[in-house]
Amino acid sequence: MECCPTMDLLRSEPMQLVQLIIPMESAHRSITNLGDLGLFQFKDLNAEKSPFQRTYASQIKRCGEMARKLRFFREQMVKAGLSSSMWSIRSSDIDLDHLEVKLGELEAELLEINANNEKLQRTYNELLEYKLVLRKAGEFFCSAQNSAAAQQREFEVQHSGERSIDSPLLLEQEMVTDPLKQVKLGFVSGLVPREKSMAFERIMFRATRGNVFLKQAVVNDAVVDPVSGEKVEKNVFVIFFSGERAKNKILKICDSFGANRYPFTDDLGNQFQMITEVSGKLSELKTTIDAGLLHQSNLLLTIGYEYEQWKLLVKQQKSIYNTLNMLSFDVTKKCLVSEGWCPVFASNQIQNALQRATCDSSSQVGAIFQVLQTKESPPTYFRTNKFTSAFQEIVDAYGLVLHSCSFIFLATWVSHVLPFKVEEMALYLVRSGTGIDGGYPSL
Repeated sequence: MECCPTMDLLRSEPMQLVQLIIPMESAHRSITNLGDLGLFQFKDLNAEKSPFQRTYASQIKRCGEMARKLRFFREQMVKAGLSSSMWSIRSSDIDLDHLEVKLGELEAELLEINANNEKLQRTYNELLEYKLVLRKAGEFFCSAQNSAAAQQREFEVQHSGERSIDSPLLLEQEMVTDPLKQVKLGFVSGLVPREKSMAFERIMFRATRGNVFLKQAVVNDAVVDPVSGEKVEKNVFVIFFSGERAKNKILKICDSFGANRYPFTDDLGNQFQMITEVSGKLSELKTTIDAGLLHQSNLLLTIGYEYEQWKLLVKQQKSIYNTLNMLSFDVTKKCLVSEGWCPVFASNQIQNALQRATCDSSSQVGAIFQVLQTKESPPTYFRTNKFTSAFQEIVDAYGLVLHSCSFIFLATWVSHVLPFKVEEMALYLVRSGTGIDGGYPSL
């Protein structure tokens, strides 16, 4: 702004309405240069059209899809505890088409990694619960077998001695000694949330009319539920039953209470073998999950290093295409016609920006810049520097004045300095990045 001519301190800049006729091949580059210049306000010449009827609706849709992918990457980085790097290398040769392909590949790879990690983590949690069931239910069966062995020894001692009135009848002796005449009970084992354990046991008793035996054991530490992925306090249960009808009722009740069932055997030898196999699988899954998480972290670090640059490019391109949608085609469909406001002093800068766009795009026809005569009220533009911009932002927060009205910077200075201390005003200038000499003040 130092190269621009001086202006009246108490008035906004004189504005002019300008028409630009830009060839199609240099339109994108021209809007880019004008956006970097920041001295041209476009008018919407397609106000009667909906966003879907405009020329560059498909490009804006592409930019929106890329912005969605970038938001997905951001969510994954926050979830992993990573942050985007602010020191990414600025590569000037980055292209929107190449970026679109790259973002699609990264999203597909990240989704595949997440799906695999989720599947492996669920299997790992299921094996952890299965190991708990094997240990707790094994304690049930071991205790029951020890109790049965003690009762058998006591019966044999009583049977070898003299008969008394307390000796069992002949039928009872045959049922105890003959395994073929004993009743074979089935059982179901698994885990149920601890907060539902009392209701689970009560419903089980009522549904089967008390014809089941339910044993529960408390798991000391909370376990990760394979379905929800949240830590839940649970109890291991073993339900003994007789008959298929009772089994069907038990399975339905388990499903309704969200109880996870796991197979179990009453053979002690098979129990130890199953525990060993489950422990080995857990170790292998842990190694695989750690490797997957490391790969995911490296991929997110790579994305985070370029994230800010990609986000800025997508945002910039979307703004460019939104501006292009405000332009109208001429009758030949080879040029775009635009109208807008600019300060009078910026005419040469705008023409130079259009000329650079023509050269960069190798266009054979240059853009046409012409001033239009109008009676419309122009927009307000105040030229500011590092010092005056902070006060102008305060004024703009209350509203913009009409064109050619007074620039109330001096009144702002008086009204905002007097009510506050000098130290507070200096701190405000530091935070806003302004200083008396145009730089940062030293306190």
